[in-house]
Amino acid sequence: MAGPVDSALVEFRDVSYSVGTTKIISNLSLVVEQGETLVLLGESGCGKTTTLKLINRLLDPSAGQVLVEGKPSTEWDPIALRRRTGYVIQEGGLFPHFTIAENIGLVPKLSGWTDAKINERVDELLQLVGLNSKEFAERYPRELSGGQRQRVGVARALAADPSLLLLDEPFGALDPLTRASLQREFAALAQRLAKTAVVVTHDVREALLLGDRIALMHRGQIELVDSPKSFVQSKNPRARAYLETLKVMSDTL
Repeated sequence: MAGPVDSALVEFRDVSYSVGTTKIISNLSLVVEQGETLVLLGESGCGKTTTLKLINRLLDPSAGQVLVEGKPSTEWDPIALRRRTGYVIQEGGLFPHFTIAENIGLVPKLSGWTDAKINERVDELLQLVGLNSKEFAERYPRELSGGQRQRVGVARALAADPSLLLLDEPFGALDPLTRASLQREFAALAQRLAKTAVVVTHDVREALLLGDRIALMHRGQIELVDSPKSFVQSKNPRARAYLETLKVMSDTL
């Protein structure tokens, strides 16, 4: 078997995942390079979220291998792997009975950081995502808007300075203006921090904005992997269908 790709942080090698007799992912091979944002684009049920969960061992492959930092995911301790991986879902996935500071500081606390170091990190991250620590640290998630909760979710994912961020439809539940604003902010943040990120979305506009590369999925397989520029010029029928939605939206304005 070939060794890991030198520049890869994550590598899928002929990976399949099944539930009973139903195959969700089929013979998927893909490399996520160090420092890039890779977007998994596709319709609901195509296997995007399953692919994401295979990276941090929320699921294990039925066949093939997922390598993280050159090591098969099944050889990682699941808890250790997840603490090294920032995970963001819709609405941030915050614990409702924890304050914002407690939500952000959870993984550092579990990792044995001192209270002083955790508090410093919480203040730093709230500032990084555009929230004032004095105003927000002691609030609870229910006291924040959807956009603010999503900012906290990103801050929590960054808390232990992970090498990899996984984001599952992170902005999907937000209103269009808030969503567009956070998309731009996240794109700038990811570039500034030089993080590796895998983003799941069904929104081609979001994929074009956030991705260094776009992996187009359909029925558990990858149809193409391209840069945004090449994706826009692609002759692939499914890529063209996604791009047509942008034209339809533009024509209705």
